[in-house]
Amino acid sequence: MLYSAYEFQRNLLAGASAFANAGAELLNNPANPFSYFGGGPMLASALDVFAHASAPRGKPAFGLPTTEIGGKTVAIAEVIEARKPFGQLRHFTRDGVKAGDPKLLIVAPMSGHFATLLRGTVERMLPGHDVWITDWRDARNVPMSEGTFDLDDYVDYLVGWLEHIGPGAHMLAVCQPSVPSYAAACLMAADKHPARPRTLTMMGGPIDTRAAPTAVNTLATERPIGWFEQNVVATVPFNYPGNGRRVYPGFMQLAGFMTMNLGDHLVSHWEMFKHLVDGDDDSADATKKFYEEYRSVCDMTAEFYLQTVSEVFQKHSLPKGELMHRGRLVDPAALKDIGILAIEGERDDISGLGQTKAALTIATNLPDSHKKYYMAESVGHYGIFNGSKWRTKIAPVVEEWIATHNGQVQDG
Repeated sequence: MLYSAYEFQRNLLAGASAFANAGAELLNNPANPFSYFGGGPMLASALDVFAHASAPRGKPAFGLPTTEIGGKTVAIAEVIEARKPFGQLRHFTRDGVKAGDPKLLIVAPMSGHFATLLRGTVERMLPGHDVWITDWRDARNVPMSEGTFDLDDYVDYLVGWLEHIGPGAHMLAVCQPSVPSYAAACLMAADKHPARPRTLTMMGGPIDTRAAPTAVNTLATERPIGWFEQNVVATVPFNYPGNGRRVYPGFMQLAGFMTMNLGDHLVSHWEMFKHLVDGDDDSADATKKFYEEYRSVCDMTAEFYLQTVSEVFQKHSLPKGELMHRGRLVDPAALKDIGILAIEGERDDISGLGQTKAALTIATNLPDSHKKYYMAESVGHYGIFNGSKWRTKIAPVVEEWIATHNGQVQDG
């Protein structure tokens, strides 16, 4: 019922958005005298804001046709290198790539948004790296015949994709995938797997949520796992390929994030309205661009969501040395030659300070030369991997760490 009610509301808002957009265009038409005086500009701006906020959205495109290397514009092509039921391995191939450029697998979150949320991360790393990214599918579009997907499957996907990329790759995990990425690194290290990553960078990841708990952590721990299964898990309706699948809907995740910082979102939309009234379309478009990505959400399977809540946020299995993968213990002590870089934002309200840094502490057999911590001052959660601070302050740290370990010889 929950998902069906949402679909009904979404369809109503889609129609309202279309009418509002038509009204805004009419009022902004130079041939319309009301576009020059009275309340015309204000009404047009209000309709524009409403139309944008209520419009339905699908999966965005990365939209990165070129990059710049050494002052020259280089063409980029997106190639799907490997496909699995719940995700695909996307490769950003470049013309004139140098043989020594580090191979970098960016692990995107499966947390309600598409991999394009990391567009800025990919764009910044493209000039000097051979970039790949995990492109997760919207669970509502995966037929029931494809089976299930949980935390164990997530780890298996990462191991398989690292095998596809080949030895010598580096891995960068943003937020939620820090735990399965760390688990994959531990398992591959224990096996002395030739395709284990040379480095693993984790940014704003919930390795140990007992450190500086945030509102997200509190929500996940104040109720038993059965409550989440009964109250936030829904069934995909019949009009999608994955009809009948139990999921944690993307619209619920978005509602949670919007509620956490509702005041900021209201101010952003008020500022967008004022920019439109003043004719400052560039500033208004910048806000629109952010929310077009932010509101583009996807569903995740119920089994993955519930297992993540249980193992990561309630049991703290990884930092306590109790996380299992298909009956096998994930042992951080197995990490001996993979460079671990932990990055945190000083103002991160989703993964608090110390949660990602814990990855260094529990890797008891990893030498200090293979550990590094960086705290980005005055940076919130999204600023860790997008925006000017990411481009100018954080990315150079990641690049230096990768370069330092790119030529290392791992025990085999």
